[in-house]
Amino acid sequence: MEWTLEVVVVPVTDVDRAKDFYVKQVGFGVDVDQVVAEGIRVVQLTPPGSRCSISLLQGMPGAPGQAPMTPGSLTGLQLCVTDIAAARAELVERGVDVSPVQHAGATGWEEGPGDVWNSFMFFTDPDGNGWTVQQAPAPLAER
Repeated sequence: MEWTLEVVVVPVTDVDRAKDFYVKQVGFGVDVDQVVAEGIRVVQLTPPGSRCSISLLQGMPGAPGQAPMTPGSLTGLQLCVTDIAAARAELVERGVDVSPVQHAGATGWEEGPGDVWNSFMFFTDPDGNGWTVQQAPAPLAER
């Protein structure tokens, strides 16, 4: 049996504001924007080329036995691209406040690209949920 990670819930305060950010500024596609029951809205968005989506929820009851996430508390979300400089330029052009390209070095995060798998940039959504973008050596289908 396969266990595939397909959706990550991103906690936000305003679904419309978050949807605009992820679609217009980051470039995600809209898969679903639907009211599934009175007062419950699900917006599912997918990064280009990804098999995993994010979900922005409004009015959804919490999962049984799990504490709710505070908007802006999610960090460690990671996207991979094959050309980090081009990806950064695209985000900057769309108005995303994204860090310079950095790599992990002997003194911590150091400016500029690193070796294979060691070039990163960082941004947050309007609520403060943190994203990392990492340069991969090849598209996912080729790894």
